[in-house]
Amino acid sequence: MSAIRLAATVVGVAVTLTRHPVVRAGIIAIASNPKARETAINVTRTAAYNAGIVARHLVGCRLP
Repeated sequence: MSAIRLAATVVGVAVTLTRHPVVRAGIIAIASNPKARETAINVTRTAAYNAGIVARHLVGCRLP
């Protein structure tokens, strides 16, 4: 599976999940609680950082 196709699949799954009523209720609940919001932000940043590390390992360093 190419990287573009994988990215499109991930985006599609994310959009589908955010449309689910239970997920939307959870997002609203987290947004109204400052401590939970801060925790969610930290978890999201950590997950994004780790995804970047995995992507660099898969693609490899292509700098000259």
